[in-house]
Amino acid sequence: MIKVLYEDNHLIAVYKPAGVLVQKGEGPEHDDDTLYWQTKMFLKERDKKPGNVFLGVLHRLDRNVSGIILFAKTSKGAARLSEQIRERTIKKIYHAVVIGTPTPASGTLEHRLTKDESSRQGLIDPEGDLAILHYETLKSGPKNSLLKIELETGRFHQIRVQLSSIGHPILGDMKYGAPALPAEALAKEGSSNFLALCATELHFKTATTDEDVKIAIEIPKEWGKFVI
Repeated sequence: MIKVLYEDNHLIAVYKPAGVLVQKGEGPEHDDDTLYWQTKMFLKERDKKPGNVFLGVLHRLDRNVSGIILFAKTSKGAARLSEQIRERTIKKIYHAVVIGTPTPASGTLEHRLTKDESSRQGLIDPEGDLAILHYETLKSGPKNSLLKIELETGRFHQIRVQLSSIGHPILGDMKYGAPALPAEALAKEGSSNFLALCATELHFKTATTDEDVKIAIEIPKEWGKFVI
């Protein structure tokens, strides 16, 4: 079931559950498994549209990341929002639970990153593309901390790589150095690939009227037990 968070004539924002692909890649996944396809079919059926439905993918989230995804319903919407993304005028806020307590409690991380295609992993590389994020520690427990993160750039696995590089990988992110979660914790989450990262806020301007739009969702309630 598609959960619509915002919609106008040119754009639609929906909630992406963890474990769902935004768009089909080169692997064996089927289109109907993706949020892109599900949203297209939702619009087609709801609006009783004959033929193909236009839907433009503006940005992505990793499979195991939950949160807000914005699609374009028209070519004008796709062009205008892609321009905002290129010019970095779209504001993206994430929340994450990380291992340990960052010092300092807030700050800016700046690295250069590349993507290793064979391992599908982000790497710090002095010759790579500039990656900048800002973080703020909202709450810390004995083992983990809840962070608010604002992305200034959008690189492959950027948040995961940069937080890992300072010794605070995201909870559940074994690919970037986090320890495996206990089996009982994974059973409660309902996934063997739990990743405590969620895209919680998106700021942008509408495609035709330049009105400011803010979409915000709450962090997953189940995260509370990890930061107490």
